[in-house]
Amino acid sequence: MPLLDRTGSAEDRWTRSEGAAIGNIPAALVPWEVLVEALDAQEAEQVIGVILPNSVPFLALAPFLPRLALVAITFPAYADGRGFSLARQIRRAGFAGEIRASGPLIADQFAYALSCGFDTIELPEANAARQPVPQWLHARDSFSATYQRGYGETDRNILDQRRAARTARPLAAE
Repeated sequence: MPLLDRTGSAEDRWTRSEGAAIGNIPAALVPWEVLVEALDAQEAEQVIGVILPNSVPFLALAPFLPRLALVAITFPAYADGRGFSLARQIRRAGFAGEIRASGPLIADQFAYALSCGFDTIELPEANAARQPVPQWLHARDSFSATYQRGYGETDRNILDQRRAARTARPLAAE
């Protein structure tokens, strides 16, 4: 499946493992159901990532975050936004590793995904063929502000911009 980051196409260094037997895989990406066993089998120089259904509550994942290098949140459909909320909770908890959206997202969601804390997006082949990389990059640059607070690098949302403009403008004399 093609992988995108904020600059375009990216190379995937992770190897998917169907079970907890991760042996000599340097960067192993395991399903949520076998995460505990994989962490128990982890070698000293090995990094572990988890494929997380977007229905898993943050509190179930939180104890494992210090030992993970990647959290890949699955999206069963582009209209299922639970993964965005989960990514935001993971970032707010201080997770500095990679957060990946995996599933049939659309280019219009790219800027929002990045602002929620996703680093990469893994697309099914059909979605990547329908919306090539230039379309994703154009969509990323289409939004300069957000309505929500605390998203993006500048933390300048539309509400704060309006408040700043109102206080910079002198009040009319009565």
